[in-house]
Amino acid sequence: MQQKTRIGIIGATGYVGAELARILYGHDGFELTLLTSQSFAGKPFSQIYPAFRGLVDLTCRTLDLDEAAALCDIVVTALPHGVSSATVPQLLERGLRVLDHSGDFRYREVAAYEDAYKLTHPEPALLAEAVYGLPELYRTKIGSARLIGDPGCYPTCSILALAPALKGGAVSSDRIIVDAVSGVSGAGRKSDLAYSYCETDESFRAYGVIGHRHTSEIEQELSLLAGRTVAIGFTPHLAPMKRGMLATVYADLMPGVTAESL
Repeated sequence: MQQKTRIGIIGATGYVGAELARILYGHDGFELTLLTSQSFAGKPFSQIYPAFRGLVDLTCRTLDLDEAAALCDIVVTALPHGVSSATVPQLLERGLRVLDHSGDFRYREVAAYEDAYKLTHPEPALLAEAVYGLPELYRTKIGSARLIGDPGCYPTCSILALAPALKGGAVSSDRIIVDAVSGVSGAGRKSDLAYSYCETDESFRAYGVIGHRHTSEIEQELSLLAGRTVAIGFTPHLAPMKRGMLATVYADLMPGVTAESL
């Protein structure tokens, strides 16, 4: 029998961590060996999320870097932006492979990250090593990388919608517009009036119309696909649903390209 890869989730009690636990539970290739949580340390994961009772009964722990290295081969860091960049280097030093879910290792250029997140990156040298975690585009590199920067939600659906047509030269990169919609859980598992039931139910609104931080992340990857600098018009919206995402993308067809030929 093939030995399973031991994997841990750092920041396991947010929505990202819970979804990862669901995917990894019962996976033939992985053994879930560590769940950490600053807010729920000492509590069984199944007490926080009762749907996991009898399935994932690991007790959440505070993060101990040496313990993580002893228990895991790979860790997924589901920590806030700015927190991951301080934690990830210490995990790498201990020989762990890291999949980081924050925005801290998605960018190729430190200036683009710092402009988008309004933070000073403490480990800019690691940006050159990190692989953008979109397997449809970077599967081979991801397979051998020790640090993977998981893409954002809007970038994932927007880039995947455009990649085949843009890379194949079927659409122009001059006038790309992305209208995208997210469910409320995209804001994370936190108390915030703007995302409470009464504020979001039966409501549909645009937000971050100017300068949403995912804009530059999308532009980075589209520019690499197009072989030239790409600027987009991007408008995110919040829909009254728990989860899910939709991106409607508009681009001009190149001369000679028809809808039928696409």
